[in-house]
Amino acid sequence: MQRKWFQYWFNSPFYHILYSQRNDAEAEFLIDNLSAYLKPAAQSRILDIACGRGRHAIYLNKKGYDVTGIDLSEQSIRYAQQFEQKNLHFFVHDMRKLSFINYFDIALNLFTSFGYFETEKDHVNALKAFRKGLKENGTLVIDYFNTEKIVKNLTHQETKTLEGIEFHLHKFVSEGKIIKHINFEHRGKAYAFEERVQAFKLSDFERMFEKSGLTITATFGSYALDAYDEIQSDRLILVCKKA
Repeated sequence: MQRKWFQYWFNSPFYHILYSQRNDAEAEFLIDNLSAYLKPAAQSRILDIACGRGRHAIYLNKKGYDVTGIDLSEQSIRYAQQFEQKNLHFFVHDMRKLSFINYFDIALNLFTSFGYFETEKDHVNALKAFRKGLKENGTLVIDYFNTEKIVKNLTHQETKTLEGIEFHLHKFVSEGKIIKHINFEHRGKAYAFEERVQAFKLSDFERMFEKSGLTITATFGSYALDAYDEIQSDRLILVCKKA
């Protein structure tokens, strides 16, 4: 089976160099606000889906929760595993094939870690797997970019220099996807990667949730949990329950 773009790119050391400027304070701000809103019980079991190197999961664990992080990237999970302890574990796992059943109080999918697959069926299968992993009254939170705003303000060409590497980024919208081409040279060798994320809008999520047995209980438009506004908001944060 041919490997997908995300299996190459997220497992590449260059991915972490390009996004090394990610803001831990911002991640913790979101977790603080979600914790205040969801009020998880002290011993709650939380699943961080597509956890990357574990920054959200590690912070949640510091708050006293039992946290499991899963990600397809072996490199990211290997990095995260150095922080493992009694109530914090990381596994390499495909979000479409989660094997947990009625186990978690809360499942989180943060920082636009969804929308990577080619077909809606794959996305619905992933959502069904998320749902299956939740306890009867469990909660799923998906944090996505606000497609309306992203598309309207797309920077088509951009160059970023990090750790001596000049990354040339080209972004465009095609076939309902926001696509980013990433080109650079390192030690005399040329590299080309891409990111392809579905341009899902609120109506798309509503349709997919209906197919996967989930219902939206709240929507927010920022990490401060402000109201969602299709034009102004930076994020689309969806809080769901089993239907």
